[in-house]
Amino acid sequence: MKKIIAIAAAAVLASALFAETLKVGATPVPHADLLNLIKDDLKAEGIDLKVIEFTDYVTPNEAVESGEIDANYFQHIPYLESFNTERGYHLVNAGGIHVEPFALYSKSKKVKSIKDLKKKARIGIPNDPSNEGRALLLLQEAGLIKIDPKAGITATVQDITSNPLNLKFVEVEAASLPRVLSDVDAAVINGNYAIPAGLSAKKDGLFVEGSSSPYVNIIAVKAGNENKASIKALVKALQSDKVRKYIDKTFPNGEVVVVF
Repeated sequence: MKKIIAIAAAAVLASALFAETLKVGATPVPHADLLNLIKDDLKAEGIDLKVIEFTDYVTPNEAVESGEIDANYFQHIPYLESFNTERGYHLVNAGGIHVEPFALYSKSKKVKSIKDLKKKARIGIPNDPSNEGRALLLLQEAGLIKIDPKAGITATVQDITSNPLNLKFVEVEAASLPRVLSDVDAAVINGNYAIPAGLSAKKDGLFVEGSSSPYVNIIAVKAGNENKASIKALVKALQSDKVRKYIDKTFPNGEVVVVF
C-alpha cells in the first residue's frame, strides 16, 4: 500500500515539475475572471495557467509580440488588425469567446434617454482608432449622427457628415471613460470598463450595441503559435459549458454574451 501511495505521489510531483507554464495577459473583468475560472481545468491537462492583469490596451499586445507572455485576452479583431497595421506587429486570432456590447451611458439626471440630449451636448468616446470608430457607428445606429460610408469601422470625428445636435466629442482613453462620465452629458463605454464601474448595458444604457456585433473578444497570440497544443487547450477550456454557465449567471443583464 505504501508503495502505491509513493508511486502516486511521485506521479503528482512529476506532473508538477513538467507542467507547461502558459502566461496569458488580460484586463480584469470579465477576461481575467474567466481565465481564473479555468485554471484547474488546464492544470488537469498539465498546463499551469498564469494570468497577468493589465489595465490598458497597449501593453498586453506589446508583451505578446515580444514573447514576454504567450497570449492575451481583452481585444476584438478590428482592434487587433489596426494595432498590427500601426505597429507592424504579427498578432493573430486563436479563437473567439464573447462580445461585450458597447453602450451609451449618462450620469446626468437630465439625460434619461437619447431624446434628452440637447444641442452641443458633450459625448465621451474612446480615443483609440478601432474603438472610436465602433463608438461612432453606435451613435449613428442611434440616429444621432451620420458617418461617411467609406470610413467604416475606422471612422473618426472627421468622418461625420451629419450632426444635427452639433454634439461635441470628447476623445478619452477607453479605461478613463467611466471616471469622466460625470463630466460629460453621455459617453460610449467598452463593456469591460463599464462592468467594474457598476454600469449595466441592459439597465443603464441609453442605447446598446446589438448582439450581432462583429467585435468578438478573442484569444490573441503571435502568428505561428495559434496551433500550439496549449493555446488550443486554452481556447477549448474557454469555449466550454462551464464558462457559458458562469457568464449567464454572472452577467444576466447581457453585459457579456458568448459567441460559441
